[in-house]
Parts: sequence; structure tokens; C-alpha cells
Amino acid sequence: MPLTGIEIFKLLPKTNCGECRVPTCLAFAMNLAAGKAELSACPYVSEEARAKLEEASAPPIKPVTIGVGDRALKVGGETVMFRHEKRFENPPGLAILITDTMEESEVDNRLKRFNELQYERVGLALRPELVAVRDDSGDTKKFEAVVCKVKQNSDGGIILMSSNPDVLAAGLKVCHDRKPLIYAATGDNLGRMAELAKENSCPVVAKASNLENLAQLTAKLTEAGVKDIVLDSGSRTLCRAFEDQIFIRSAALVKKFRPLGFPTIVFPCEMTDDPMKEAIIASVFVAKYGGIIVLSDFQGHSLFPLLVERLNIYTDPQRPLATTEGIYEIGGPNENSPVLITSNFSLTYFIVSGEIEASKVPSYLLVKDTEGLSVMTAWAAGKFVADTIAPFVKKCGIGDKVKHHKLVIPGYAAAESGGLEEELPGWEIQIGPREGAHIPAYLKAWKP
Repeated sequence: MPLTGIEIFKLLPKTNCGECRVPTCLAFAMNLAAGKAELSACPYVSEEARAKLEEASAPPIKPVTIGVGDRALKVGGETVMFRHEKRFENPPGLAILITDTMEESEVDNRLKRFNELQYERVGLALRPELVAVRDDSGDTKKFEAVVCKVKQNSDGGIILMSSNPDVLAAGLKVCHDRKPLIYAATGDNLGRMAELAKENSCPVVAKASNLENLAQLTAKLTEAGVKDIVLDSGSRTLCRAFEDQIFIRSAALVKKFRPLGFPTIVFPCEMTDDPMKEAIIASVFVAKYGGIIVLSDFQGHSLFPLLVERLNIYTDPQRPLATTEGIYEIGGPNENSPVLITSNFSLTYFIVSGEIEASKVPSYLLVKDTEGLSVMTAWAAGKFVADTIAPFVKKCGIGDKVKHHKLVIPGYAAAESGGLEEELPGWEIQIGPREGAHIPAYLKAWKP
């Protein structure tokens, strides 16, 4: 059970130093209990107390990391049932399936799609994270060869899939340094799988035919010293698997039932032979509550919507996506090119910059830091007004890049034109379109 504020307070140094940015240790303890502060903010807590507090404050769904380096995937760590309560922490990983009975050309094609299917949206790189290698042949050497090929030709995380611990051991010999996920520990091979997981410091999937057996299995793995576990409820129909995901999340978060307090793995690839239906099933588990989603293959027309859905659901609703403040040169502008200004809400930036590109008119786009707010919201909040825009225009250096000194402001901020002319002597303030779609026509008619 989580500690109360008073119980946490008893473990704190009680110095009331304020270095945690809270005036008293009691207030800091209450914030910790409510999940509004991090223990690392207190520099004077003892190591013994820190260990107790970290154990008590561990998320009800344990975070598990697959892979290493920049491409490591962290799943789990969730604290709420619904996104509006706080936020979802770690997006699910998307995996492409490769078997050791596939033709070499098909393996190459799937690895090519895994590497090439990536997209940029609102300044973020969207791409899948995992390659699942499944043992269908029962041949240790074949499996080892495919794992070696996957390791050499991709930088993503790896899932090793086999019911035979000896086959998995051969795969681990090749890629243990990539910290793969081992699939799967069952009641029949529990001891050997636990040994493999501990010897190679790798996470392991626990698989059972029902949730009661799954909870017993995770308890045994934990007793054996395996801490990083992923759950497979064994369901291979959408209805049953969906029910399992909700029950597991609810048991961990609401009931604080530790044996089910782990991220999950689901297999849309085993629920249908129809690729589009598979993508729809995967979309269900992106929302509720798959930790790893294994697909039979990747195609751009089905993968991209899943990546965008994941981005939208796992974006913190309390923190707008923001673009870095500065001068953005679009299309190779020169000293006679138009100068436009907008807010740093990422969606606004990408709409405006996209329309400028579509106009084929080289331009400078000034992006003003409005704390991620859109133009109208920032204007209403006093963050996109003459008093804040003018200092930015003066300091950013755009005056040295153009000789015409004409600034185009969004139509929705037209009320600021007079104030800007007072704050920016020598600049002509022009009112641009209200809608992004009208920017190309406006720029084509613009004259320095």
C-alpha cells in the first residue's frame, strides 16, 4: 500500500530547508503522497529512507525497459486508468514479426520496412521500435541465424520468441547485449526461463491461459529473482484480450494487486488474417492498454495511423507540444523575402510553415515562445501581444537579414498592429490572413 503523507514525513529530514521549492517538509511529504513531487527534489533524505520511499512510491505497474541506448523502449510505469486523470506515461511499442522459416528475401523486405517506415509530425520522429523473431522451425541454428541478421540490420529492440529455452539461449548468445525481451515463461519451463532472464539481465514474458494462472506465474518468477516481467494473458480474440487488458490495469491500479502490476504484450497478428482488420485491432490496444503490440507486417497506410494515434493518446494533455523559439528559413529566403510571425504551438507552426512551403515563396517565419499556446489563446493570455512580440523581434536578429522591415502578423492578432508600430520604430506592421489556407495567395501577392 502507498504511504500516507504523515508516514512519508516521518522519513524526511525535517529541516524545512526549502530547497525542494516547498516551504516545509510536511508540505513536501503531502505533495509526494499526492504524486505532485519527486523524491529527488529533497537533497538531504537518507539513503535508508530513500530506499523505503522509492519502494513505497513505485508505480503500481512496473516499468520495463527493452533494448539499450537511444532506441531502448520503456513500457509500463502507468498510474491512471484514464488519460484525463493525469496522463499516460510510456507509449506502447510496435513490433514487426519475423519467423525463422521465412525466405531470406522476405526477412530482408520486412527489415527494410522496419527501418524505412518512419515519419515526422509536429517536430517528432514517429517510428516502430521492435522486431519479434519467432521460432517456427525448432532449429536452433536457423533461429540463431535470423536473430543475427536482425541484429546486424536494425537498431531496434528485439523480442525472442520460442517455447524451447535451448532455442532462446542460442538467440541470446547472439544478441544478449541488446537486452531483448524473452518470450515466454510458462508453467512448464519456468525454472529455465528464469535462469535465462537472470543470466542475461533481460526482461521475460509470463504467459498463461487465464489471469489466475498468470498471477501465480508472475509470483513464482518474482520469487525466483526475476523483476522485469511482461504479461501475456494468452487470449487471441479481440473481445477476450480487450477484457483482459482492462482487468489487468484495474487490478494493478485500483486493487494494488502486485502479481498483475506489469506491462502487457498483445498479438493482433494472431487474431486475424486480414491486414486491415489487424490494424484496427491494434488501434484498440494502443488505447487500452497494450504495452507491446506485435503486428504480422508493417505497411505505411496502416502503420502511420497507429503511430499518430499513439502520439495523440500519449501526449500529456497538460503540456502543449511546443516548437523552439527562433527564426525559421523556409525555401531559401533572401533580404527581400517576407517575414511572418506566429506562436510556438507545434500544430500552428506546422500548419503555417506547410502553407508557406506550398506557396513556393521563400520566407522567414518568426516563432515566438508562447508556452505552447495557439495564436488566439496566447493573445488572450497576454503572451502574444505587442509588449512581448516587439522585444523578441528586436533580439532575434531578423532586422539584419532583411532590408524592407515589414512584419506580417496573424489576422487574429490584428489588434496588436498599432502597439507594434509604436514598439518597433521603422517597421511596417502588415495584417496577414486569419486562416492558414489563405497564406499562399497572400504571399504570392506580397511585395517588399
